[in-house]
Amino acid sequence: MATQSYVYVGLAGETAPGRPVKSGFYRMAVGDDRWELATRGLPEAPTIRAIATHPDQPGTVYVGTQHGPYRSTDHGDHWEKVNIADHGLPVWSLLFDPRDSRVLYAGYENCEIFRSEDEGERWHQLPVTVRFPEITVAAGSNPAKRVLKMAVNPTNSDEIYGAIEVGGIIRSLDGGENWECVSHGQYLNDDTVDMHGVLVGRWRPGTVFAIARAGLFTSTDQGAHWSSARIESLNAKGQTYCRDIREVPGDPKTIWVAAGSNFQSDVGALFRSKDGGVSWTRAKMGFDPKTTMFALAFDPRQPRHMFCATNGGEVFASEDAGESWIERPLPAGATQVYAMGCA
Repeated sequence: MATQSYVYVGLAGETAPGRPVKSGFYRMAVGDDRWELATRGLPEAPTIRAIATHPDQPGTVYVGTQHGPYRSTDHGDHWEKVNIADHGLPVWSLLFDPRDSRVLYAGYENCEIFRSEDEGERWHQLPVTVRFPEITVAAGSNPAKRVLKMAVNPTNSDEIYGAIEVGGIIRSLDGGENWECVSHGQYLNDDTVDMHGVLVGRWRPGTVFAIARAGLFTSTDQGAHWSSARIESLNAKGQTYCRDIREVPGDPKTIWVAAGSNFQSDVGALFRSKDGGVSWTRAKMGFDPKTTMFALAFDPRQPRHMFCATNGGEVFASEDAGESWIERPLPAGATQVYAMGCA
C-alpha cells in the first residue's frame, strides 16, 4: 500500500519594523483540497521559516522556528524540540545532505550554521567566520546575517554554500571548516547583496545558481564569479525579486524559480529552465497570482506533482509538471508563507 504524501506550508514573516508576522504550520494530503493546522508540540505562535522532509522517511519532517528546530515523525501530528545547544536565535534554513540523509544542517540568524551527523540527535556549530563587503548592508537595512538557504554539492559533501540575507553567498570547500564570501558579480545598481537561495546544479558540473532581491545569478566556477541570468524583469529597477529555486527530483535539467516584483507586491511569477539553467521562460499558470511567489515543493515520489505558494497565502497545485494548475488557497488570514515541503 502506497504511503500518503503531504504538502506542508509554514507561515512566518519578516522581523523588520512594520512588516506583518503570521504563524502556523499547515498540511494537506496530496490530492486533497483541505488544509489543517498541525502545531501540536510546536512553540506558541510558531514562526516557520524552514521545512525539511527526510529523504528516506516520508513521515519525518523538520521545521525551523523562532526557538530552534523541531521534529515530527508522523507527518506533523506531533512535534518535539530538537536538542541543540544553539544561541536561541531563529532558524531560517534546514537542509539534508543529498549524499547522506543522516547529515542535517540548520542555518540561523547572525550567520550561524549547525550540523548533525546522526539525523538531528547531536549537533555541533560550524566555524563560520566571514567578513562581508560593506556594500552588502545599506543604510537603515536589517544588519542580521540570516542563512536563508543552504546547498550541498550532490557529488561532493565537502562543498557547502549558504545564501545570506543580507550578505551574499558564502562557501566552504572543506566540509565547513573554512568559509569565504563569494559574491563577485552580484552587485547591481549599488544594491545590497540580499541573497535568498542557492542551488548546486546537477546537470552541468561546477554550476551554481543564486537567487536574490536583484534577480537570478549563475556561476560556472563554484561561485567564484557570477553573472546575471537573463530572466524577464518584473519591477521598475529592471530586476526580478526571486525567493525560491528548486530542481525537479530526478530531472536535473528542469529548474524552477519562484519570483515577484518585490518582497510585497501584486505580482507572482514562476520561471522555468528546461536546459539546466541555460535559458529561462516565465511559466503560464492560467492564473495571475496576486502576491509575490515565495515557495516551491515537489512530491519526491511523484515529481510531476508540484506546488507553489505566494506570501499572501495563495497555493497552487499541478499534477502535470507545471503545465496546468489548480488553486488550493490556505484558510482565510493564513498569509506570510515562508516555506513549503512535500513528502
